[in-house]
Amino acid sequence: MAKGLVPQAREALNKFKMEAAGEVGVNLKQGYNGDLTAKQAGSVGGQMVKKMIQSYENSMK
Repeated sequence: MAKGLVPQAREALNKFKMEAAGEVGVNLKQGYNGDLTAKQAGSVGGQMVKKMIQSYENSMK
């Protein structure tokens, strides 16, 4: 996790990551998730980016 984040931001980012993982069917656990495949990790990251883009586009309307 990125250093320098305020605790509230870190918690929000973690919650967002867990939600995105659930949406793509990847079971994340709290803490270390080094046992994920590259495909699973990429799916979570991709879902997070997709949701951020959707949020931005919705704010532009």
